[in-house]
Amino acid sequence: MTASTDMANVSLPTFTPSIAQDHSGVACENWKEVHHLVFHLANVCFAVGLVIPTTLSLHMIFLRTLLMIGCALFVAWATLYRCALDIVIWNSVFLLVNFLHFLYLVYKRRPIKIDRELKTVYKRLFEPLHVPADMFQRLTGQFCAIQTLKKGQAYAAEDKTSVDDRLSVLLKGRMKVSYRGHFLHNIYSNAFIDSPEFRSTQMNRGEKFQVTIVAEENCKFICWSRERLTYFLESEPFLNEVFRYLIGKDITNKLYSLNDPTLNDKTAKKIDRQPSLCSQLSMMQMRNSLASTGDTDDVLKDFLRGGSTASSIRNNQQDFYKAYEGGRLQHDVLC
Repeated sequence: MTASTDMANVSLPTFTPSIAQDHSGVACENWKEVHHLVFHLANVCFAVGLVIPTTLSLHMIFLRTLLMIGCALFVAWATLYRCALDIVIWNSVFLLVNFLHFLYLVYKRRPIKIDRELKTVYKRLFEPLHVPADMFQRLTGQFCAIQTLKKGQAYAAEDKTSVDDRLSVLLKGRMKVSYRGHFLHNIYSNAFIDSPEFRSTQMNRGEKFQVTIVAEENCKFICWSRERLTYFLESEPFLNEVFRYLIGKDITNKLYSLNDPTLNDKTAKKIDRQPSLCSQLSMMQMRNSLASTGDTDDVLKDFLRGGSTASSIRNNQQDFYKAYEGGRLQHDVLC
């Protein structure tokens, strides 16, 4: 009886929820003191980095720099004022990641050294179309070569040289284009040499040049392997569109030269040249000559839609040059 009585008289410890309420309560009654100034400077760096406008060319470099400074300040704050190892470790990892990304961005912004002989071509043709220097370097560094021709040497011979092998841009000098011994036009520096043949035979291989191209001076040109260039452009859609634009513009300039074969080097460099009255009259006479040539409508239709067969392209080119000769003679009479 006494044992049971003693057990009944023993008071068990009771749980007081007031302590738990103090630690897990939703509302904070006693706020802790403000953190050290280093903590706030770190957050200011993060805030400034996040509001940098993306319109700045170096905004990513500025962002990574401010993030690195913020992480470094957090490490210093956690080490000197909080003694919190977990905060030090995490911010050290963030600091390392941002530093590696910063190095990558700086490496991408490094100045690209373009070959001195190719710098003029890049400045004249590719840089105005916003082609990056590193992309131009890849274009000219793998599957192309710089070649030379002495005065009088032929780049292409009529009905002999294949058009499937290469595409070239003249770097220095001057070339003469002729058809059956008749002068057509000149090719000057920073212009494609064989752009019409490249465009007209993209779907038809095995064609030959219908004109003769001879170096009037000592010439230097950059030459791409046509097959490898085509493969490379398929993997670079932006550069492919740039090439299509440049080749189309070059063909237009050559048509202007056909219309006015007396153009000199300085005049040929004016891309957006307005034709004179004499040039307009000669163009009208050339159109009349084309209209008077047999099968001219079929020639122009096939030319506009790209041609149907290899033989039709060859015949169309020959008919065009025949018609051109008539317009050129009338141009000489008028002007």
